[in-house]
Amino acid sequence: MNNIVLVHGAFVDGSGWEGVYKILRRNGYSVSIVQNPTISLECDVAVTKRTLAAQDGPTILVGHSYGGAVITEAGNHPKVAGLAYIAAFAPDKGESVATLNKHAAPGAAVSPILPPQDGYFFQDKAKFHASFAADVDAEKAAFWADSQVPWGVAASSGTISEPAWRTKPSWCLIATDDRVIPPEAQRAMAKRAGATVVEVKASHAVYVSQPSAVAALIEQAARTAKAATA
Repeated sequence: MNNIVLVHGAFVDGSGWEGVYKILRRNGYSVSIVQNPTISLECDVAVTKRTLAAQDGPTILVGHSYGGAVITEAGNHPKVAGLAYIAAFAPDKGESVATLNKHAAPGAAVSPILPPQDGYFFQDKAKFHASFAADVDAEKAAFWADSQVPWGVAASSGTISEPAWRTKPSWCLIATDDRVIPPEAQRAMAKRAGATVVEVKASHAVYVSQPSAVAALIEQAARTAKAATA
């Protein structure tokens, strides 16, 4: 199974996957990166499905953060053989990222999201580095903070109609120093999904700070899914 599709989360674009992309390509995988507009969940699922339709065979669908909600819905596409969640949300039927955030445990670190403006969210720039990317170079984190992609309220509140993890195998990489999605919440979602779990000491931006660990999980998913269909 050589096809990998990578889906980014909120406030960033697909360029953050470059390190993971290079490793996977070097190891012989065909890799596509979805550029979601993050305006609504429905739109992002449609964009992701277009990329999946272009694949030439079974595919591992990977999502970071809010991208986990996208792959949970888009993963029902027939070409998806497995799901990989990277410090990501894995909602159940009827859930959204907004509802999952609302049920965060008392005292858990939460993303410093400002009140919406014109239907879009942004993160507090001053807190972006510490919250989103504490183990990433400060200059790079500052660039991300200043180049945030607006995240639509409709993306945050979009609900899942049929979670793909109920019918397809899933893998979860849990970032143990995550200050956007609490690690305990990640563990609970992974357990509910019956996922194979790997834990990495990293920030929410683990896909940038530790691309080798992320690529290794994706490759494990690809090998296992391939063996299951052989």
